[in-house]
Amino acid sequence: MTTDAPRRLRVLAAMSGGVDSAVAAARAAEAGHDVTGVHLALSENPKSFRTGARGCCTIEDSHDARRAADVIGIPFYVWDLAERFREDVVEDFFAEYEAGRTPNPCLRCNEKIKFAALLDKALALGFDAVCTGHYATIVERPDGGRELHRASDMAKDQSYVLGVLDDQQLAHAMFPLGDTLTTKAEIREEAARRGLFVAKKPDSHDICFIADGDTQGFLAKRLGRAEGDIVDESGTKVGTHEGAYGFTIGQRKGLRIGTPAPDGKPRYVLDISPVDNTVTVGPAESLDVTALTAVRPRWCGAAPTGPGTYTAQLRAHGGETEVTAEPADGGLLVTFTEPVRGVAPGQAIVLYDGTRVVGSATIATTDRARVRIP
Repeated sequence: MTTDAPRRLRVLAAMSGGVDSAVAAARAAEAGHDVTGVHLALSENPKSFRTGARGCCTIEDSHDARRAADVIGIPFYVWDLAERFREDVVEDFFAEYEAGRTPNPCLRCNEKIKFAALLDKALALGFDAVCTGHYATIVERPDGGRELHRASDMAKDQSYVLGVLDDQQLAHAMFPLGDTLTTKAEIREEAARRGLFVAKKPDSHDICFIADGDTQGFLAKRLGRAEGDIVDESGTKVGTHEGAYGFTIGQRKGLRIGTPAPDGKPRYVLDISPVDNTVTVGPAESLDVTALTAVRPRWCGAAPTGPGTYTAQLRAHGGETEVTAEPADGGLLVTFTEPVRGVAPGQAIVLYDGTRVVGSATIATTDRARVRIP
């Protein structure tokens, strides 16, 4: 009995300069694919991005990626996508915060840069697939279609930030790390065995384009400081702020409210109104969300045609919650089985059917258990 040999693909490996993308590229090459490494230069001034352990877009990182490609024995290039990154990710980040929403720039980068701009260029150059170091799994269906699933190791699963990928993008995606039950320590050990210098390099964290990690200061430089009121649910002024954009729904720390709540309990950000530059605070129970509407849905396969029961994830490192979701008026209506907290307009909601990613959408409005805040 004979079996068909796996197809040898021309693969473009996105190499950030970190250990995950280096091992992913090495595994793709070891599997017999024709692999070319590419590092994306995303900053118009690389020194303005995070450095050392806190970044993924520095000059250091491009050098680390090149050294890894040399060890693997694959061609390597640096592609300048700084202008596209600024327009599609950084400017979107400013606009969302200015509008009182809380964006996820990593999700937007995956959608607009790694699996749009990069993939488009790769396909134009004759590549079959783009390979990244994300922890997620692609499952081939009997009909030849592809499904995006959670990684085998839930502790490292990154399917949430890939929930923006559509059928076309999934058809050309490769995630060599997603289907292995290996710990991060074991990935580092594998990198060391392969002679990859990045084996001990710390993981990157937070937002790559904010040089010092001060998101509020970064926003203030662009949007300016604008003093406004902090009010409670009755509209009573309890403090002031220097810009409503510096707050997120569910925030507890850094409110600088001098007057204690009547019950002595902590207060949280309930609403951000950019129109009158007002931030509303209140008790934790006022954060309970029972339903939401979402816009710009992106489906990892056929779009649902009616109501369905799913689990939903609302943040990159959050848990799952059961929901009923239904497409409506080009958007999505979602009802939670149990109230959830910390849901902010601008965040992504990703729907799952078991481990399969059904799709994602951007939260537009929320229905509260006690109050309704658009």
